[in-house]
Amino acid sequence: MGTIAIPDPTPVVVGSSHLAGLLVVPPDAKGLVIFAHGSGSGRFSPRNNHVARKLQELGFATLLPDLLKLEEETDRRNVFDIPLLARRLREVTEWAENSPATVGLPIAYFGASTGAGAALLAAGFSDSSISAVVSRGGRPDLAMAALPSVKAPTLLLVGSRDTQVIELNRTALAELRCKKKLTIIPGASHLFEEPGTLDLVVDEAADWFSMHLGPPELKVRLPFADRREAGRMLGQALARFKDQKPLVLALPRGGVPVAYEAAKSIGADLDVLLVRKLGAPGHEELGIGAIVDGDKPQVILNPQLVRMLSLPPGYIQREAEQQYVELERRRREYLGSREPRSVDGRTVIIVDDGIATGGTVRAALEAIRKRKPAKLVLAVPVAPEDSLRELEPECDEVVCLATPDPFYAVGSQYVDFTQTTDAEVKQLLDEARGTERPVETT
Repeated sequence: MGTIAIPDPTPVVVGSSHLAGLLVVPPDAKGLVIFAHGSGSGRFSPRNNHVARKLQELGFATLLPDLLKLEEETDRRNVFDIPLLARRLREVTEWAENSPATVGLPIAYFGASTGAGAALLAAGFSDSSISAVVSRGGRPDLAMAALPSVKAPTLLLVGSRDTQVIELNRTALAELRCKKKLTIIPGASHLFEEPGTLDLVVDEAADWFSMHLGPPELKVRLPFADRREAGRMLGQALARFKDQKPLVLALPRGGVPVAYEAAKSIGADLDVLLVRKLGAPGHEELGIGAIVDGDKPQVILNPQLVRMLSLPPGYIQREAEQQYVELERRRREYLGSREPRSVDGRTVIIVDDGIATGGTVRAALEAIRKRKPAKLVLAVPVAPEDSLRELEPECDEVVCLATPDPFYAVGSQYVDFTQTTDAEVKQLLDEARGTERPVETT
């Protein structure tokens, strides 16, 4: 990618309150990030300008406004008047929605300290159109009553040394009903003055904004025609990962046709991740865990089920050995003598044709996380909302095209849900690797 030419900040006067601001709009901006500063800081805040500059280099427009006028700042009560700051932020947002330089851009908030409380209060208004919120060292507790009304996906960033604010953010996280995430920045204090910590903030914020300020969501109409169609649509939703040269890992067998089309769409490498459910005694469909293939196959258990079922001595080992036999067969069938691709340091996208309860997918995510990918993404065409919510902590991001309610079964979301065969899996893997299987002769 070439370097984006960043224009100099343009001084602007915003809204009916005539608030001063600094606006930067790079060419082909992906969206606009409006900053809500902490107590006593404004458009010249060095930390926020550092974050803004990095976001501009990544293609985001930024607007750093003073939410208070000079004469208002002398009264310290205004600095902590969250409703006042939220109203001003709304005023700035309305200006941006109608300004020729930024009209049509999706808008996000980046709030610092008390500014995060104002950003969340503004985002919680019933008519808010904000696409995302990031809080840096924020005080979301100052907008506690509004948190359940926030619809914009919200990322809370807190320094590991900012212990009191960590607890405030954990309390606030429980009140949020939107897509949400709390990330602790190692070694950082409240102001993120330690070397490198502010750049970690930029990385996290940029990922969050890229995720939620991208192209409009795909219009998905269920049922999908078949797995291949679902894979092509999933590839569109994964387009922003293309530059990361990701590795797509399919869960056989049904996940392979989906993953093949998605990987082809974004130019990714494709491989399979072999996982076998460990069934409960007499109830094989009830998964007490799974065995995940690799250099050293891993047994991942559901500790709650294991405790509840009081399994016979040696049962888990016997079940794992039995399922490992099938893993070995599939490895030989699908890969032959080829070695699985390494995930170390790569963006890894795990793909299946859908999720019901998510037990097998959870085991896959947990096993791959231990192999140290740079980023771990779960991507599926369809799943129930509650299953996705439970899986979100296991990976860096979840991409799902549809979450129908009520959710009956994965197969009911497809017109053609014919079982994928071993032969189809082999064919698609070979095509993805650019090889052809030799023609058998008699």
